[in-house]
Amino acid sequence: MIRHVLAPVLPPAAHALELARTVHGVDGVVLTFDDGPHPEGTPAVLEVLAAADARAMFFVVGEQVQRRPGLAAEIVDQGHVIALHAFRHQLQLRLGAREVEADIARGAATIYEATGVEPHWHRPPYGIYSPVGLRATRAAGLKPLLWSKWGKDWRKFTTPARIAARSTRGLSAGDVVLLHDADHYSSRGSHRRTAAALETIVTQLQAQELDTVLPV
Repeated sequence: MIRHVLAPVLPPAAHALELARTVHGVDGVVLTFDDGPHPEGTPAVLEVLAAADARAMFFVVGEQVQRRPGLAAEIVDQGHVIALHAFRHQLQLRLGAREVEADIARGAATIYEATGVEPHWHRPPYGIYSPVGLRATRAAGLKPLLWSKWGKDWRKFTTPARIAARSTRGLSAGDVVLLHDADHYSSRGSHRRTAAALETIVTQLQAQELDTVLPV
């Protein structure tokens, strides 16, 4: 159980569970956004990505997709990957096997109903898999993906500059960057700081000649 909790931040724990934190064999960086779609944050992030001709993955929450199916469809229409975070943003450690299985199935079905796309990737809320949750994820045919860099953009007193600095420090090809395009489950208004930081992040990626790539 300890490994499941530590996997998001400790490479050895993630390796032991065969949980990817990076993507191999790519020439760029994978930008990922959790917790959306959001009526303000998602369009703002999409605008920055479009201006930079960048691509990203969006790990969406099913209950938010139900509220804003058009935004979920827009993510796909703009060439990004839509992936499953959960149907409800709950810590897997608090759920039984059947509850996790039902959440995954409902979340995937909600994404399909809104976009016509079956998700292939999964990241649990807080990046923490329970043993039963990890089994349920793989049994559903979903591939887990955690992260190797994060902006900690959910924090109340952070700034766009700090978010950008954390996200790009020591960045190299194959890194997976965790950001959030929504404030549904974090400090209010945090998505605005993320959108502002994203402009700096993509500029720094371009300066380092690192593309934004999507895993296969």
